[in-house]
Amino acid sequence: MTNMTVPEGNLITPEIIGVRGTSSGNPAPETPLPKGHSVSPDYNLTPQTMCPAFGSLRVLTRIDGVQTAMVTDTGCLYGLTFVTHFYAARKSIAAPAFGTKELVAGNVAEAAIAACVEASKVPGTKLIAAISLCVAETAGLTEEMLPPQINGIDVILVRVPAYAIHSHPEAKDVAINAILKKYAPPRMETTAEGVEKPMTYDGSNAEEEELRRKVIMLGELFPADPISVDTVLKRLGSGLAATLPSRNLDDYKLARRVGAIAAVHPFYSGSVATLRAAGVPIITGAPVGPEASYNWIKAVGAALRLDPALTEQVASEEREKCRAILQRFSLKGRRIHVCGYEGNELLYARLLVEAGAEVPYISTSIQKSLYTAADEAWLKARGTREIVYQKTLEQDIRALDVYKPDLVLGTTPLSAEAKQRGIPAMYYTNMLSVRPLFLSAGLAGTIQLIQEALERAPRYEWMREFFEGPRAPEPQAAVMNTLD
Repeated sequence: MTNMTVPEGNLITPEIIGVRGTSSGNPAPETPLPKGHSVSPDYNLTPQTMCPAFGSLRVLTRIDGVQTAMVTDTGCLYGLTFVTHFYAARKSIAAPAFGTKELVAGNVAEAAIAACVEASKVPGTKLIAAISLCVAETAGLTEEMLPPQINGIDVILVRVPAYAIHSHPEAKDVAINAILKKYAPPRMETTAEGVEKPMTYDGSNAEEEELRRKVIMLGELFPADPISVDTVLKRLGSGLAATLPSRNLDDYKLARRVGAIAAVHPFYSGSVATLRAAGVPIITGAPVGPEASYNWIKAVGAALRLDPALTEQVASEEREKCRAILQRFSLKGRRIHVCGYEGNELLYARLLVEAGAEVPYISTSIQKSLYTAADEAWLKARGTREIVYQKTLEQDIRALDVYKPDLVLGTTPLSAEAKQRGIPAMYYTNMLSVRPLFLSAGLAGTIQLIQEALERAPRYEWMREFFEGPRAPEPQAAVMNTLD
């Protein structure tokens, strides 16, 4: 491994960033550096995202009846409060006066409880979520230090230190999992053979029987997708009970009672583990494109033990609808990069590949896991060369030189870099991740948006040429006479 140094004072320079290892693990070129402290060339020297705890705050502040109490220092409190209100939280965030004095005195638990007491005074509060960040975690705050209730209101601890949780999608999972552990814990029953097993349902009344035929989708979705999914499920004799995360706290309490949980995004590993322990069947993957939509509907039918013939009919019809749309809006011959930080990048890449596009490079902020494996294998079998987890901006920019895409779906700085090079680009989060995606209903709008972006390529090249002048001709490869 190439040695690398940081100047005195740990000043990070462009030269240091430039010698970082590539995403494929190849060593970076040798570059002379100032003398200083030796560090690994593969170490991420620059922040790539804001504090991941924002993911938990975003989920919790949107739930009616949930009041947050943030246990952290003043700087983190200010930044996270600002960005939470920027995203329309419309809720106060309780927090203790927690600084060096309190930390040295070892009063972290007392400070957390005081903040929870303040949160309990907000009218309509049904659940207090104490959010523990880096300072509180380092000081040793644990769930056992907090009372299970304050003023008759349940309390949960949401632990999201940035040194352990590296992306805001994964912080969403931490928040949802904390609620599920409180309201959907496994309950055990003893079989006739004397064996204990998780009890999923509370009884055999009409309401319970109806819930057994329904599904909860686990994944942050926008309004059109749940409607289209519910329409298809009703054709099977099923239906959508709720989606998580939800604004309704009661939806989390339903999670242990429904027939199955459809985890449509791959980063909810903690929540999935809790629900598995509660005995709830888990359906992984998402209904994206012809093949995945067909397989997902079949998986729902199998999990809920629905009529196999009807399930096959509905799944086949939905697959044909998707294929018909892709015939109208083909992306064949186009090369596209998918680089986001939402955690659902592999799903969009699958959709583009099924539409005929080449997607050689995909990057995401989440870590590789059991739940990314199927999509990764599917994509690599169809031409994807690199899938980068916990990516950096520098890796994404390097991929522009390697693969020379026709379109970039990326983060704000990556999109800016691509546009500067004359490559059409869109901000992944605001332009794609907020649009319908699932089944045939979500397919047409997404592919049409991509086509329109690709058609604007001459305009991007004109703008680049206006500011920088004509491109220099690429060097021609030397002709070799193989007959000599």
